[in-house]
Amino acid sequence: MSEVSMKVQRSEKKLRSSGYSRGLSKHMGECGGQHYHNISEEESARSKNVQKISIVPLVFLIFYEVSGGPFGIEDSVQAAGPLLAIVGFLIFPIIWSIPEALITAELGTMFPENAGYVVWVSSALGPFWGFQQGWMKWLSGVIDNALYPVLFLDYLKSGIPALGGGLTRTVAVLILTVGLTYTNYRGLTIVGWVAVFLGVFSILPFIVMGLVAIPRLDVSQWLVADFSNVDWSLYLNTLFWNLNYWDSISTLAGEVHNPKKTLPKALLYALILVVVGYLYPLFTGTGAIPLDRELWVDGYFSDIAKVLGGIWLRWWLQGASALSNMGMFIAEMSSDSYQLLGMAERGMLPEFFGKRSQYGTPLVGILFSASGVLLLSWMSFQEIVAAENFLYCFGMILEFIAFIRLRMKYPTAPRPYRIPLDTLGCILMLIPPTILIIVVLAFASFKIMVVSLFAMLIGFILHPFLNYIERNQWLRFSMSSDPSDFQGAEHEDAYSLIS
Repeated sequence: MSEVSMKVQRSEKKLRSSGYSRGLSKHMGECGGQHYHNISEEESARSKNVQKISIVPLVFLIFYEVSGGPFGIEDSVQAAGPLLAIVGFLIFPIIWSIPEALITAELGTMFPENAGYVVWVSSALGPFWGFQQGWMKWLSGVIDNALYPVLFLDYLKSGIPALGGGLTRTVAVLILTVGLTYTNYRGLTIVGWVAVFLGVFSILPFIVMGLVAIPRLDVSQWLVADFSNVDWSLYLNTLFWNLNYWDSISTLAGEVHNPKKTLPKALLYALILVVVGYLYPLFTGTGAIPLDRELWVDGYFSDIAKVLGGIWLRWWLQGASALSNMGMFIAEMSSDSYQLLGMAERGMLPEFFGKRSQYGTPLVGILFSASGVLLLSWMSFQEIVAAENFLYCFGMILEFIAFIRLRMKYPTAPRPYRIPLDTLGCILMLIPPTILIIVVLAFASFKIMVVSLFAMLIGFILHPFLNYIERNQWLRFSMSSDPSDFQGAEHEDAYSLIS
């Protein structure tokens, strides 16, 4: 027998013995179980009839997943002064945002389906760790989303003092959450174009503020630094919160038009928009107004707008803040709810999580995510940022490991977008963000550590509990009839090369 024939037979045998076949599962996302059911024809039809997202709304959805504008970056100046704040928003994207966006582009196009990073980790490390990734990232996303009603009311309370606390504030949070949740229910395409409108409206007042500030700019104020008086915990948490979550868009990959080409481009354009959107207002605010670090708290940009342009500019910026927080809320809720839908399609959650509304949106996922937001909206801004950063860090560690593992385990698997580095280069690229993760975790308060670790422990209990429910057939678990078969595609490529 020729060497080529032997290679072909070995390739075919390996493909058969891999156990990977479309539509099969074994334990919550694995293969081979007998009581799994395909997603119903009705749900499948709704999924296929949903209009896909194009590149422009996708850019603004990423923009709102990550940023939403400079609202909330004021704490970086209070914590470290103008120089470190500016340097932080210049250097941090290189250390963190670019590597995370690159990984999202490669793995998001390798697995163009909902659930995103859950599928990455599950494929590399197994369904247990895939589930833990899903739990931690969903929980951190819901915690993050609880922040936006808080920010929204913080920006308005200077003009409407009654929103500062009490029953009025509680009612306002409830009305906001219900109204924005309904927007998500009506369809992702609507959410995308709403994000475009909100993004443009939110950016415009800062452009005007920068132009008005030009005659008053004092460049020397950008260089003010007091290294002996830096709140490193607040500084790092503010930078980290404002420049992460690039991977969140991966949970919507199944809803994107031609994701293999659209997703990498959208990530690039969004990265530029986010970084410029932070630096421009920082240069304006720190250069045109006498420095008082204690004043740099949430909502201070509206005070700067009043000084530079008058009350009209202040009200415009406050309105932009309100709309920006709406944009961040609906973008984050889309990511969180579609993640649950994708996990259900992969058989990692009960089948009812895969139910779509008449508009093709994940009905149960939206309800679960909205409930989580309401339960967590009592937390303060700093507590929310610290808690979600802590959980997010552990999720990113799993993503980094899964990324390298997939590079090593399936080096020839189809990657429509591939980071132009070999495996060693990718490992070196991930060293700085890994060190940053360790630093952020080290600066977390004891209270945040305890609460976050307890939340992670719940995930360790949930997975075997769902396995138990599955084995006893108390609930139905579904598996999509066409999951991403990157293993099979890799073997097909190998077969074609040697045949």
